[in-house]
Amino acid sequence: MKQGSGFFVGTVGGAIAVVAVGGVGTYLLSGTESNTMLNGYSTVRVDGRKAISADIIEGRTENKYNPLPWVGEKVTGVTCPTGLKAVAGTTLTCTGKGEDGQAVDIRVTVVRASDRSVTWKFER
Repeated sequence: MKQGSGFFVGTVGGAIAVVAVGGVGTYLLSGTESNTMLNGYSTVRVDGRKAISADIIEGRTENKYNPLPWVGEKVTGVTCPTGLKAVAGTTLTCTGKGEDGQAVDIRVTVVRASDRSVTWKFER
């Protein structure tokens, strides 16, 4: 093998490694799933059931909606009409404002729920 071809292979291999690490990092940071403990700070009652308070859902959704400049659009002012009941399959639609000033509907769904915590996700 010529000396120049080894350099080329090393450069291409290094570039592939950088792209792979960037892809994994983007995937990990852009996740839309959250786990919230049900405690005195996060829990309210909705229809007589434990629920995650709306302000927890609003803040976490707004922060995670656009974690990196190349993932999704930035939203601000996320509001939810009520807390999210701690029952698997429960859905809620929150609203935010996109970069263009238009309203953005954000569907939030409970993935899993127990007496102590709720795993939920939102859709971009």
